[in-house]
Amino acid sequence: MAAMPARLVLSALILATVIPAAERHTVTGTVLDPAKTPIPAAKVAIQGGGTPRREVQTNADGSFRIPDVPQGRGRIEVTAPGFKALTREISIPAPQALRFELSVADLQQEITVTGETLQASVEPAENLDVVQIDAEDLETLPVLGNDILGGLTDLMDPGLVGADGPDLVVDGMPTTEVGVSPSAIREVRINRNPYSAEFLRPGRGRIEISTREPDRALHGTLRTVFRDSRVDARNAFAATRPKEQRRSYEGYLTGPLPRMEKTFFLLSFEREEEDLQSLIYARTPDGIVQAQEPLPQRETELSVRILHRASDRNSYSLQYERSRESALGSSIGGFTLRESGADERERAHRLQFSHQGIFGSGLMSQTRIRTRTENEETQSRLPGVRRIEVLDAFTSGGAQADGYSSEARIEAAHLISWSRGKHFVKTGINVNELGRQRFDDRSNLEGAYSFSSLENYVLGRPFTFTRLSGPGTVAFWNAEIGGFIQDDIRLRPNLSLGVGFRYDRQSYPSDRNNFAPRFSLAYAPKSSARTVFRGGAGFFYDQMGMGSVRDTLLLDGLRRYQIVITNPSYPDPVDGDISVVPPSIVRFASDLRSPLLLQYSFGVERQLLKKAAISVNWTGIQGRKLFRSRDLNAPVASDGLRPDPAAGIVQQIESSAGMKTNSLEVSLRGELSRFFNGRISYRRGVAYNDTNGEDSLPANNYDLSGEWGRASYDRRHRFHLLGTVKPGDFFRLGVSLSLYSGAPYTLTTGRDDNRDGVARDRPAGIGRNTLQGPGSATLDLRWSRDFTLPLQRDSKNRPRASLSFDAFNVLNRVNYSGFVGNLSSPFFGRAVSSRPARRLQVGLRFSF
Repeated sequence: MAAMPARLVLSALILATVIPAAERHTVTGTVLDPAKTPIPAAKVAIQGGGTPRREVQTNADGSFRIPDVPQGRGRIEVTAPGFKALTREISIPAPQALRFELSVADLQQEITVTGETLQASVEPAENLDVVQIDAEDLETLPVLGNDILGGLTDLMDPGLVGADGPDLVVDGMPTTEVGVSPSAIREVRINRNPYSAEFLRPGRGRIEISTREPDRALHGTLRTVFRDSRVDARNAFAATRPKEQRRSYEGYLTGPLPRMEKTFFLLSFEREEEDLQSLIYARTPDGIVQAQEPLPQRETELSVRILHRASDRNSYSLQYERSRESALGSSIGGFTLRESGADERERAHRLQFSHQGIFGSGLMSQTRIRTRTENEETQSRLPGVRRIEVLDAFTSGGAQADGYSSEARIEAAHLISWSRGKHFVKTGINVNELGRQRFDDRSNLEGAYSFSSLENYVLGRPFTFTRLSGPGTVAFWNAEIGGFIQDDIRLRPNLSLGVGFRYDRQSYPSDRNNFAPRFSLAYAPKSSARTVFRGGAGFFYDQMGMGSVRDTLLLDGLRRYQIVITNPSYPDPVDGDISVVPPSIVRFASDLRSPLLLQYSFGVERQLLKKAAISVNWTGIQGRKLFRSRDLNAPVASDGLRPDPAAGIVQQIESSAGMKTNSLEVSLRGELSRFFNGRISYRRGVAYNDTNGEDSLPANNYDLSGEWGRASYDRRHRFHLLGTVKPGDFFRLGVSLSLYSGAPYTLTTGRDDNRDGVARDRPAGIGRNTLQGPGSATLDLRWSRDFTLPLQRDSKNRPRASLSFDAFNVLNRVNYSGFVGNLSSPFFGRAVSSRPARRLQVGLRFSF
């Protein structure tokens, strides 16, 4: 009998190890209004699973987090001032973050809950061809280092991306930096509500990022990524495998401030250490040069945000950001030899104040004010030495890229949104920039020779010599201001209309006629909204880069003296005083206007399954008044004499170019099978234009008809697959597959036959971009697995470790780039570079 209690105790111990305790989970989600704007301070209550009722409030971004919820069935109740209450039965754990859309108290319309389904909708901001990546996707998908934005660029329309890259909108405010570490990003979206008047560019030309808000509970993430070239493949244009290493550390920490119940903080940091190699592939008179040069890069970013919730309706935040970057030898590589390198360093400080308030029934106000100071310095490694450039062969001598620039600016945005009847109206003003820029340009003080071929270099026959002299310091003010009003009208339960109007103004060019009306329409033949037809059209104005403004102010023939000598003597360009050479200038055309884009589209969306949908969209874009340059003083005859002998090149920046594109895209999105969740898209399109940008000069300055041709970014076929394969609980596999057809390039003679100082001449009858390179294929994979770390059962936060392995260009395909169309080059018709070969990366993440 004495042994019976012992057996009972042993049996209880065995059962305790075999039968696990009831699992507990964290329920997360977002609360939105009918226009998909986050609702802060909404009350979210949960009850069920044998636990008492618990209640939390949403953050400023509308998100909520309820930890330590037992597995089973539960009920969530969401309430907010001015909105109808919503009750929903859920399963715990939920398959993904929940999303609740509340209707305004005086607005009669159906309440939709997404998060467990992917539902077609007639709301303007619910187009199903949107690219939407949440925080979980960012953990799963393959990303090189921490370059999230670089990995998303391929998903955009290159015809809508400006000279300075895509528009970046962070937490509703246009900016140029994300401001937080990658792990502090909550969501990334591309092409949401493409015709919204709130934004400067169409949906495919901007990236919208939502960041995490400071939270009431203490939690955070630490992530490190490591890559070493010893496990990488050799690049096709490298003689040996480059010795490279990449280390990155980033994370965030958030929680309440001590002894301050309504004040919270979020601290994020990021450190990138890259010891890369620049690949040199050139041809000198001595033969092929195939070498490598170290390219160390360092980047450090720190951000601190303080959030104070004064009440359920008012919150204030203050954020400080600091960043440092350096790249040593940044200009080396390709045709550029190691002595022509330059080192770059950059520093920036940013301070932002934000306020968000709710007034009355459904009226919300958001205000953000941001100050920025930045400075950048470039130093040549070989100062005081003339530069030698043999076109498409090699570049040697000093880089002559010395300079310093600084900027101090203010950015601001004020948005107001409210709902009444069938209307949801949003209006606001954006001050994208109000600041002063200063440039100290010390480039090309020694001069540079250009040769059309290796043969002419050996014979000492350059076709041009250029040099700058005089003070290179200039400072100017620039303002970029925009205002908009948008009304989303629910005409019927299955029909909505979006009408917007935007106005933008920039100091350069001083164009006041930038009125941009836009509209969109969504219609569902049946109230179930499983099929939705969408259409829209809108005008969008582009902006000018500050580099062109700097050049027109500096190179006016008075402040700085720029000379261009055609067919100069060598090694001395002229016999006698070089100051007698007529100066070349850069100026704006008197009728310069802001470029205008007209985009129009029509498509159909169909919900296939509970969590999957298909969309087919046709899009057309017409571009007018696009920027390009033209030499107004180019020689008319082959004798090289310019019409105005008192001037050299007169580069006039004009708004006289055009663009035309048409594309058809089919995309599948959602849980496409039992094991795969993601997005698959195929796009067939054509793109034509007659400019390569503001500084683009034509082959013939007096006959521009030959410039119209395929755009440099025109790839007729584009296929993307982006998603996650999860066959079981053992691991997740993130997949990114890109297939492109070839891009065009231009056939040139490599000579300056018309003696205008630029070697862009083409054979007779040959237009621009008539040649084409091969296509490309890239497959990237990430294997990852989460490990829950053991803690006490009553802990509210369950720490989690994640291990990941990335493989980029898994198939190690050689994707050639940099094709040479110069008939005088030793590399004519060949590629001189390729995208990286296979690279491997390991990552470790710790979250609590």
